[in-house]
Parts: sequence; C-alpha cells; structure tokens
Amino acid sequence: MKQNLIYPTLLGMFFSGGSFASAPDTTIWLDQPAAKFTESTPVGNGRLGAMDFGGVDQQRVVLNEGSLWSGSVQNADRTNAAKALPEIRRLLLAGKNLEAESLVNKNFTCAGLGSARGRGKDAPYGSYQVLGDLRLTHQFADTNQAAGYRRDLDLTTATARTEFSRGGVKFTRELFASKPDEVIVLKLSADKPGHISFTAALDRPERFKTEAVGNSELLMSGALANGVEGDGMKYAARLRVLNRGGKISATNGVVSVSGADEVLLLVTAATDYRGFAGRNSLDAFAAANADMQRAVKKSFAALKSAHIADYLHFYDRVKLDLVSTNAAAANLPTPARIVAAVTNDDPALAALYFNFGRYLLISSSRPGGLPANLQGIWAEGVQTPWNGDWHLNVNIQMNYWPAEVCNLSELHQPMFDFIGSLVEPGAKTAKAYYSARGWVAHVLANPWGFTAPGESASWGATASDSAWLCQHLWDHWLFTGDKKFLQRAYPILKGSAEFFSDMLIETPTNRWLVTAPANSPENAFLTAEGKSAHICLGPTMDNQLLRYLFGAVIEASEILGMDKSLAAELKAKRDRLPPTRIGNDGRVMEWLEEYKEQEPQHRHVSHLWGLYPGNEISPAATPELAQAARKSLDVRGDQSTGWATAYRFALWARLGDGDRAHKLLRSLLRPASGQKEDYMGAGGGTYPNLFDAHPPFQIDGNFGGTAAIAEMLLQSQITKTESGKLKAEIELLPALPAAWPGGSVTGLRARGGFEVDQVWRDSKLVGATIRSERGGTARVRYGGKVVTAKLNAGKPITLTATAFH
Repeated sequence: MKQNLIYPTLLGMFFSGGSFASAPDTTIWLDQPAAKFTESTPVGNGRLGAMDFGGVDQQRVVLNEGSLWSGSVQNADRTNAAKALPEIRRLLLAGKNLEAESLVNKNFTCAGLGSARGRGKDAPYGSYQVLGDLRLTHQFADTNQAAGYRRDLDLTTATARTEFSRGGVKFTRELFASKPDEVIVLKLSADKPGHISFTAALDRPERFKTEAVGNSELLMSGALANGVEGDGMKYAARLRVLNRGGKISATNGVVSVSGADEVLLLVTAATDYRGFAGRNSLDAFAAANADMQRAVKKSFAALKSAHIADYLHFYDRVKLDLVSTNAAAANLPTPARIVAAVTNDDPALAALYFNFGRYLLISSSRPGGLPANLQGIWAEGVQTPWNGDWHLNVNIQMNYWPAEVCNLSELHQPMFDFIGSLVEPGAKTAKAYYSARGWVAHVLANPWGFTAPGESASWGATASDSAWLCQHLWDHWLFTGDKKFLQRAYPILKGSAEFFSDMLIETPTNRWLVTAPANSPENAFLTAEGKSAHICLGPTMDNQLLRYLFGAVIEASEILGMDKSLAAELKAKRDRLPPTRIGNDGRVMEWLEEYKEQEPQHRHVSHLWGLYPGNEISPAATPELAQAARKSLDVRGDQSTGWATAYRFALWARLGDGDRAHKLLRSLLRPASGQKEDYMGAGGGTYPNLFDAHPPFQIDGNFGGTAAIAEMLLQSQITKTESGKLKAEIELLPALPAAWPGGSVTGLRARGGFEVDQVWRDSKLVGATIRSERGGTARVRYGGKVVTAKLNAGKPITLTATAFH
C-alpha cells in the first residue's frame, strides 16, 4: 500500500499530540474468564478459528475449521415443479394470493428435507460444525484465588492474551491463528521457572477418536454424517506440545506436562472437502500433518512475527480516530464499557467496534477459502444455529458490506467464488422450476450446491437473492475497475440476467414486467379478508434489484464489447419494471399493491434496498423517495434483531442523518448479555465480547455495523452522464453525528478506484486527501458544495475546507 500522505500534513497539524491507535480503540478486554461462548475471545486466520474461554484452572479453547460440514451433495430440485408454475401465476394475476401460496407449498418448495428447518446436521443439507475443544487442566503449586486477571484481544496484532498471578507467580498465555503457517498457536509462560503443569485433551460432542502420537502429540479424527446413513466429510486435528524444561508424556488421548518453564501448543487441522473453495485435500490426515511439520520448525517469535506481518497487511490500511469525549470509559473492561455507553456516549467504543468488524473479516475470510458464514468461522456445537450456512436474502451480503469501502477488497474473493459455485446447480434449478435460461439460487445455500427454494412458501420462494449476490460482483468492478475481474464475472452476471429476463411476466393493468412467484423476504401482508399471505407479484425489492442487475449487464456488455442483442433485450425489459412508488401513507411501497402489513415493525427492510446497498434512492437525486424512505424507517422502528439494527443504521447513514444513524449505532451496541437466545425475537444488541446478538450470535450485525460507520464518513457512487460516460461521485463526511466533533479516518475506498483520508474538527471538515492508483476524475461533495478533482495515477491531491466555500 502507498504511504499515507495526509498524515504528515493535515493529521500532523491537528492530531500530533496523540497516537493514532490508542488502546481503547483497539483492545477488547475482560476481567474474568468466559462463562459462555459469547464472552470468549475469537482468533482466526480465515480457515482456522479458536475461541479462548480463558479459564484459570480449566481452560477451554473452541476450535474451528472453516470447511467442516456434515451433509453431502443432494438433488433438492422437484423434477416437475415447472408444471405448476402457470397455475401459480394465473392465480397471482387473478389476485388469489392464498391459493397461489398453497400451490407453492405443495409443488414449488425443495424436495426432501431441505435444510431440515435449520436443524440439518444429520440431513443431506448438513450443518457447519465445531472442530472440537482443546481442554487444558492446569495444576498450580498454590491453590489461592488468582489475582490481577486480565484477558484481552489486541486488534493491532490479532493476538489474544490472558494474564493473572497466583502464589507470587505471574502466568501469561498468548493465542493467535497464523495464516502464513496455517496453525493455531498457544504459548504458556510464567515469570518463574518450573511452574507450568497441565494436561491437554482434544474432544468434540460426537463422531471422533483421539489418540496419542509419540510422547507429545494428539491426533483427533473422524467423519461427519453425510445425511444418507453414511460417513461424509473426514477431518483431522493435531496437537503438538513443545515444552522448555519439565517433563512431558502422552497416553490415553491426553498429553501431560509438569514443571515446565514455558510451553508452546500448536494445533493444525484439515478436512477432505473438495468443492468450490478450500484446500481441496484428498487426505485430511496428511494435510494436517504437513502443516504441523512446517510449524514445529519455527520458533514462537518467528511464528508470531509472520502472523502479525500478514495480518497488518490488511488491518493497517484503514485507521479511524474518534476524539474521545469519555476518557473514563477507557479504563473499563469491555462488558462494562458496553453497559456504561447506554447512558454516556463513548466514541472510542464506536471506533473499537469498527476495528473489531475489520478484524473479524480478516480473520474469517481469506482468498481461496470459503466465505464467512452466519457465524464467520466460529461455532461451538455440532448443530450450529440455522446450520451456520449462507442465507442469501441479506445475511451473506451484509457479511461483505465492509469489504470494499474498508479497503479489504481481496477478502471479497471467497464471496465471488461462492457465487460462481452456484451457477451450475442453479442452472438446473432454473430449468426445473421456471423453464428458464441462466441460473438462480433462493434463500439457503451450503457448500454442497443447494439452490432450490426453501421448505416453505412463506420465506423460501425468494428467487431475487441471486440478483443481490450479483451486486457484489458489479460493485467490486465499480470500486476497482479491474477489467480482468469483470471478464471473469460477466458470465455469472449474464446468466443471472437471462434467468430473470425469462422469469418476468406481464401484469394486465399496467403492462409492467414482474417476478412471479415472489416474496418480500420473510415478510407477510394481509389480504382483503385479513388473512396472512406471503406469495406475491413483483415486490419492490425485486424491481430494484433487477433494475440494478440489468443495468450492470448492459454496462458490462458495452465495456467488454459483447452481447449487444442481450443488452437490447434487457434495456427493453428494464424500462417495463415497476418503479419504486410511494403509497398513500407517504411510505415506500413494499409490494405491488398497498397491502396492509401483518407486522409493521418487521425486521427486514427489503423494499429500501434501492437506498442501501443499492443506489436508486438518494436525498440529492430523488428527494421525494428519500423522504418516503425516512417515513418507512420511522414506522419500521429502531428496535430489532442485531443484523436488522445494523441495516437500519446503514440506511440512516445513507440518508445523511448522522444523529439518527448514531442513535442506531448505540442501539446496536446496547448490552445483550441478559437476553434469552431466541431465533426470531426482537433481541439485538452486543454480547460482552462484542459479538452481535440476533440473538443468538450472528456475525452479519458486526459487519453491517462496520460498513454503516464507514458510510457515515464516506459515500460514493458511479453515475452516468448524459453523454453516456461514467463519473465518480464522492461525498465527504455525509452523516457525521454531533457526538463525533473531532476525528480522522484514513484509507477508506470510494467507487472509481479512489482512496480517501479525512480530518475534521469542531464537526467541520479540515481537509481530505484523495489518491488513485490509475488516475481519474471525481466530483467531490461536502456540505452541499461540489468540486471536481482530477488525479494523475499515484499522485494524491489534498482538498482543504476552503475548497468547498
């Protein structure tokens, strides 16, 4: 990355008295061991994950491997589903939604068990599962209570550390997951020799065998259920214990160490998953062993140094400093900070949350691997909530909202590989259900290529999720201008557009083209008879998504010089999609008709997709729609599940309302530790370790909140001039709240290939530095004024506040 040129100029002028990365912004710490998963400390390298509970006597470290799934490839498509489609559509066009919904339930859902309604560990659909637990039972010469306990996660080194004293001896434990060496590293040390004694074991809830290998190693192995009465994916995990001083032995699946000065524990793991991503190892045992043989040749210092250098390559690209107005909070443990922030705002906690979100993406999504799932890569059971899969109607998309704007573009790659993996099975689904070209995926997805509708018409019939996935491909192009990437992505975009072109049907009244059957994700409306219905024609989200998708394919075909006839077809059909409309109550209409809502405060806000992450609604370009979106959000309410709160937060930021967005951030950060884990309750909030609470833990809220903070500070779009040229528009500090009167942010990315640094003081812009690796022109907006910035490749420009007077 290029040197940050704004720092010695503007930042040096106004923030020279302090460090950019103070501990309150970059350290999560607790003063007691974890009692539950959502209090433990996460580390990860994109594939391997660990959660340290930090117990003094009994230390539990939950282990994960990102590809460890039960289940297997299945044919979940109904072979004759398309035969029911004409009648379903006839009923919908006749206004008989309930009858159409009944037909969808009978003929247009998936075959077999599907996802087993989120309990798929023993079904063909499968479930993401815990690798196992590393359990250490420590022995101490002194049995008095430990003193000075502290457990922290340093986001500047991606290292977890636990410290305490007992019997006059200070004990330290360090934990990290190294990507360069594909190993989880745990170091145990004491400030006096001969005081490290413990036993170590590896286990998991089921389907495992642990055996000793030599006198210092354990091997845990097994095979998960394939869902059809047989063994499926095989896995292997190895633990090597390296002691300095003392004695070591291994027997009956346990390693014992006594009287050591220092001990290094190394964990490697692998599966034999051979799919669209991952290591594609034929032999999990051999892969885990090869990783171990490489790691044991390195010293702890070498392992840690390589780990930190690799991590900082991503983490150091962006720095956020919010001038603290609550210095007392810096001394509180993180759970207490979360509680205190309910009544006393803590800007540094917001910066910590932002940095933690970037940390989580770096730790759960790396090129070549599987994308972050509903829990990233961290899970503690064999039946992870909702199977720990990829939900396509907002959740996996939200996981990757921070990727581009937070300068982590390479970490988007697992998402792209995942989308590509859906094309082949999705083409079969498109034919089986819709007799259509192209490919489609619905609400649920797993590593085995599941693209069929879900088990129920009430939520599983949403086909437009695959169009939403495609937005990530086009948005990456808008941010990077990488033409080679666009060439690779174009067939995927084209196939999705072809599917929806075939799926559209004409309404008799307005002659609009609409999707059918469809859902507004997971939401219900009331029929004239007051009955709950879900299946409909052309919900607003679908129309917004297809306008975006068709536009992307039209533009891409022009850039790449191909498929003129398809572009013409899509232009004609795009013009006949229903517009986003305002209802009689002044809100954005969610459905084609002004149906009465069954649940006005529903968690999903899908009809506002065109505001965020889409771009067809904005206060500047479509003020009436923006006002209708505000009213929609007011009625929807601020209280919801974790990810839904994050979505509302991002929407208010896109509307330019910094104070309302900040209110949603504070709602997202409210303590969730006392809430019951409820799949569908309102819930929300943040757990003691800063994990997002749906509840239960769901990582999309963390990522959505991170992206929303970035959206408060920088927004960008690519628009088209009347002459047909694309132009970049960048808005500085578009939703700065009064609670953040001073601060700086460096390294955020804008569409068009720009990188932007900003400094503000007294709630006003001091200046901004803009860089571009390939050069270009951008319209830069601040405070309602616009200036044109022309950049040469590699030559930054600095705009001070006076440029916008």
